[in-house]
Amino acid sequence: MKRYILLFAVLLSGFFCQAQSKVGTIDAEYILAQMPEIATVDEGLKTYNTELQEELQKTIQKYEKMVADYQATTESSTQEEKTSKENEIIGLENEIKNFRQKASVLLQMKRNELTKPLYAKIDEAMRQVIIEQKYTQVINSSANALAYADPAYDITEAVISKLGITVKQ
Repeated sequence: MKRYILLFAVLLSGFFCQAQSKVGTIDAEYILAQMPEIATVDEGLKTYNTELQEELQKTIQKYEKMVADYQATTESSTQEEKTSKENEIIGLENEIKNFRQKASVLLQMKRNELTKPLYAKIDEAMRQVIIEQKYTQVINSSANALAYADPAYDITEAVISKLGITVKQ
């Protein structure tokens, strides 16, 4: 008899715990794409990308000049001078390769820097919706880890409304 009472108590407490949870979803990337400020972010990224490309182009021009100088003076240079110039050229080649690899990381860091205030606005509006609608948990559905979510519990539109954004069709 004690087992049945204990089993009933466990099942009943599980039911009450489940009833107290309210889980919602939000698509933060969709909201970000709808914000008018995203145009400023895109422009900032475009400008930063242009700066990076100009810097890379200067380094490439310096590299090409070094190679041309090396080729022009190869016959008249000593072995020591040749080795020194070759090392400089190889160093610059490596610098160019590293810069190309770092450029995408630098762009992502710049994007994060520019979108941080926008995500803060989304977060604040989301918190207000969570409090108003009494959600206990909200999952970001734009993270592509969500297998299924009932659209009835999606708070994306409520957050967009709270931010005062008109959705572009």
